[in-house]
Amino acid sequence: MSAFNIALSGLTAASTDLDVVSNNVANADTIGFKSSRAEFADVYAAGAVNLNQSAVGEGTRVDSTAQQFTQGDITTTSSNLDLAISGDGFFTLQDASGTVYSRNGEFSPDKFGNVVNATGQALQVYPPTANGGFNTGTTTDLNLETAQSAPNATTTGTVILNLPANSTAPTVAPFDPTNPDSYTESTSTTVYDSLGNASPATFYFVQTAVPNQWTVHLTVNGTAVGPAAGQPLDFNSAGAVTPAGGGTLAFDGYTPTDGAAALNMSFNFNQATQYGGSFGVSSIIQDGYSTGQLSTVSIDGNGVVSAVYTNGRTTQLGQLAMANFPNPQGLKQLGDTNWAQTYTSGTVVQGTAGSAGFGTIQSGALESSNVDLTTELVNMITAQRAFQANAQSITTANQLSETVINITH
Repeated sequence: MSAFNIALSGLTAASTDLDVVSNNVANADTIGFKSSRAEFADVYAAGAVNLNQSAVGEGTRVDSTAQQFTQGDITTTSSNLDLAISGDGFFTLQDASGTVYSRNGEFSPDKFGNVVNATGQALQVYPPTANGGFNTGTTTDLNLETAQSAPNATTTGTVILNLPANSTAPTVAPFDPTNPDSYTESTSTTVYDSLGNASPATFYFVQTAVPNQWTVHLTVNGTAVGPAAGQPLDFNSAGAVTPAGGGTLAFDGYTPTDGAAALNMSFNFNQATQYGGSFGVSSIIQDGYSTGQLSTVSIDGNGVVSAVYTNGRTTQLGQLAMANFPNPQGLKQLGDTNWAQTYTSGTVVQGTAGSAGFGTIQSGALESSNVDLTTELVNMITAQRAFQANAQSITTANQLSETVINITH
């Protein structure tokens, strides 16, 4: 009966091999899937009574089904939350059942703003610290719902312009923002209060009777701000502000009507000039901004997730928590392209993308299955032939048995 048992072991092994190949083929389009390979071992009787029995052997068995963690092709997509790992490592995912690991980077926000995969497992990141950088000692869910940009009141600014050197004093005095004859030039910008509301602000420049001497006035929402007499701005004979560094003008005392805190602003005019020619404004920059809603999310090669807001601000939300293992082939397959840590895989090694032992992140891309269909089809034919050959061995052994039975009769 030994021939029957040996052939039967071959049939079983070939059937398992075919199962592995079929599973690979079935997942040829599964994002982040890693193919497997059936590995065989020969079998010999442990208690052989003679040398011949030991030499023949007892057939074969599937020793292991080894996962192949080779790199899959990376294809681009239209979503910034689609992520691909180029190199080693896994995404870290969390749900109520615990922590799992995946190479499938198909992510999207759920109704709570958490970035999750198709089964609701949350993508883990290292949270940002108050002083910059990230706390790599803990992980948290990547959340976009709370990623709102708070407003910032205007406190400082820089004005770069040229005041005409050939200007004359206005014909009307004192200064009146409603009367163009009481000032020489004007320009406007926007300032923001502590609640993020925008207000128009206008600078008025009055040439005094003394050459190279000007007075600057400011109104916010039509209300005069700062000293009633304005702030002096003087130039030397070369057209530069004098004294050097003395062009920072304070405009305090504007109280918004929306309940925001009073605005106390100072603007730097040190780069202003007084040259011949026309009045011209190069730039007016101020540090205030309104409330910002999330516009888009960007993720760089090191896995740093940044939120870009409608107010032009950018905030770092976290850095992807990457994981790797001493022996990835020892990971337990859970389905849904997830793996779990086992004793065989070794203890998880946590880190960041782009550091030693970890690949880089590509946003707007996905890693395809690493299944090579051509190779799998060849393996399928090989498994089929092995199955047929072992079946033929059983047929032959059966014929021999029948011959022996017929001889005894």
